Amino acid sequence: MGTVTRLEMQDTAQARMTALLEGASIEVMPRTAAKVEDFGALLPKGSRVYVAHIEGTPIEDMVQTVRRLSDEGYAAMPHVPARIIPDLTAFEDWLKRYADAGACQALVLAGGPTTPLGTLTSAMDLLVSGLFDKHGFKRLHVAGHPEGNKDIDPDGSNAQVDAALAWKQGFAEQTDAKMAIATQFAFESGPIIAWENRLRGQGITLPIHVGVAGPTKLQTLIKFAIACGVGPSLGVLQKRAKDITKLMRPIEPTDLVQSLADHKAQTPDSLIETAHVFPLGGIKASAEWLSANR
Repeated sequence: MGTVTRLEMQDTAQARMTALLEGASIEVMPRTAAKVEDFGALLPKGSRVYVAHIEGTPIEDMVQTVRRLSDEGYAAMPHVPARIIPDLTAFEDWLKRYADAGACQALVLAGGPTTPLGTLTSAMDLLVSGLFDKHGFKRLHVAGHPEGNKDIDPDGSNAQVDAALAWKQGFAEQTDAKMAIATQFAFESGPIIAWENRLRGQGITLPIHVGVAGPTKLQTLIKFAIACGVGPSLGVLQKRAKDITKLMRPIEPTDLVQSLADHKAQTPDSLIETAHVFPLGGIKASAEWLSANR
């Protein structure tokens, strides 16, 4: 029996990462998309591109970005945050406009505001309306929180987020929509893998698209992590911050993704399907990292 060489091990590890990143997605905001001269120079045609809807962004800007991405050959997936939609009438108007612009998939969220703009308060309110199916949305992603979400579960438990995912699992089983869980970004694989194992134990079968932060300076990454409520894995960054020489160097998610790829390869029933890249350090840097690793 021959000895496995270091080069063969490296090739195997790279192949696993390539497989995990094959269907990876990325996201843009309308204002950042407007600065991109040519998406074809950054991303392969057919890539899924989420269009983030930050509170205060005009729906016209969202629709324009979705149309541009669709026209240029990308699978545009607009965020649809319940808490910034006035009512079901406005919600249906948004979906009609997105569909006319070429979208047939969406990321369905509660949204960031603590006080809803109208009567819609959760992703479930949007899903149960039946309007996604009515307007031809065939793929729907929902949010996942590997490290919990204190806005949803202030007591530090996972009771509410688990109950919501169980409901969404049931919804997926009763509809024709292709559904997946897109997660908040984290910085180490342990909490993500433990969460994924727990979901499988609860009967969740929805594929998981793990959120990772694209290449970003440590200072920037810590700022976003605190603002987004990233949990225990924030400690990984805080340890690195003690070394002042690392503060200005870009941090890449390569080690994290490699660990997840190894787990997926070794766990046949793993729910982890691919990665979703948050381009916190700019879409160009994230697109280049994706290109180099898949």
